[in-house]
Amino acid sequence: MELRVLRYFLAVAREESISGAAHVMFVTQPTLSRQMSDLEEELGKKLFHRGKRRITLTEEGIYLRRRAEEILALVKKTESAFKSSEEEIRGDVFIGGAETDAVRLIARATKRLREQHPHIVFHIQSGNAEDIRERLDKGLIDFGVLIEPADLQPYSFIRMPVKDTWGVLTRKDGSLASRPAIHPGDLAGLPLIISRTALLRNELAGWMGELFDDLNVIMTYNLLNNAALMAEEGLGHVLCLDRIVRTSGESPLCFIPLEPAMKVGVTVVWQKHQIFSKAASKFLECLKEEIHGKE
Repeated sequence: MELRVLRYFLAVAREESISGAAHVMFVTQPTLSRQMSDLEEELGKKLFHRGKRRITLTEEGIYLRRRAEEILALVKKTESAFKSSEEEIRGDVFIGGAETDAVRLIARATKRLREQHPHIVFHIQSGNAEDIRERLDKGLIDFGVLIEPADLQPYSFIRMPVKDTWGVLTRKDGSLASRPAIHPGDLAGLPLIISRTALLRNELAGWMGELFDDLNVIMTYNLLNNAALMAEEGLGHVLCLDRIVRTSGESPLCFIPLEPAMKVGVTVVWQKHQIFSKAASKFLECLKEEIHGKE
């Protein structure tokens, strides 16, 4: 299976037609059609549903698309690592991050490093802990940003010198807006939008105590920005971390912390015994300097 064929396959999956993909990839339509037929024969699986107007992926095709994207990402990452020289460091740094205000420290380290080495390019992908660990374990990213509690045993790590605070994101004209803090009894029966992360549910159960069974969870979320839009429209109240969604100025939302307070740490992790590219190694140096300057 050649990388060129995988690129052709992804183009067909994206364009949903042989002719469209052939135009994008600068090959003839018969050549591309033959390459896809050869790929199906090589794998012994049907990859496409060929309709009259568009081509869609079979279940095996969907699986191959995901693997092809991962393979090509690793190739790009490897090629980038070899582009650096001692005199001029260049290349790519890949970071998978949970949504947290602690990313500001990463932004500061990134800005400082870019000023020193302007040819380094950063790639940030947001996701929950499961997504980040999966991409880290497969070598698709160099660093992961995890919100604690998290299983750190498989990784080397450095803790950020900040804590995130859990609370409720709600409309400023809503029933909770006047409260200085949210107590467990305040949430009973209210429509709630909470993170789908299982660890959060465990923490919330401990915080709520016997009232946990009274929670009225109407929606779960992966990334907070979409959940915030739901709160803006009055669908429910979002349980989340502070300082991710802007609540100042004309924003219709406000953030109210939980009481008793529920705070969590943030950790940057990477694979143990990982051999970094020069760009990634320089980034880690810069991040450590930023963190130690904050302490």
